[in-house]
Amino acid sequence: MLTRFLRENVYAAGLLLVLRLYLGYQWFTAGLHKLTGGFDAAGFLKGAIAKPVLDKATNELVYPTFTAFLQHFALPNVKLINFLIPVGETLVGLGLILGALTTAAAFFGLMMNFMFLFAGTVSTNPWLILLGVIVLMAGTNAGGFGVDHYLMPFLRKLRRQGGHEAGRGNGTAAKV
Repeated sequence: MLTRFLRENVYAAGLLLVLRLYLGYQWFTAGLHKLTGGFDAAGFLKGAIAKPVLDKATNELVYPTFTAFLQHFALPNVKLINFLIPVGETLVGLGLILGALTTAAAFFGLMMNFMFLFAGTVSTNPWLILLGVIVLMAGTNAGGFGVDHYLMPFLRKLRRQGGHEAGRGNGTAAKV
């Protein structure tokens, strides 16, 4: 019932606009601050590796695979991480503010939030996850008052034409 309301109702699209703008502003300003402020994730990565999330009862790693990822991929490739985080945050923010590829922006925002949580940083991440899940649940209606209103029908049309021209299946257009 709630999902249907979020996905189909025009009033929900209006409420989602406000939510999207707030969430987008949070992401955009965080990314812009990192882009213009000389962001370096090396210290954060070293700290997350040195003091990973531990189970207090057993003193074992809670996210051993993520800690290994940080140690063996992220830290050795910190220059890539220093690029991806600020650019990713900025693009997520722009997508949400403009309502362009809103569902994808919400998804990638959630992925970054979870990565920060796995590294042991709580901060505003749970709040942003809650809001991001609402936007993600709403699907394309979250961008109903935004670029997605025009972009999504265009992309669906391109997909139908591409599926038909490629001769997939029985010649009928692929359904979105």
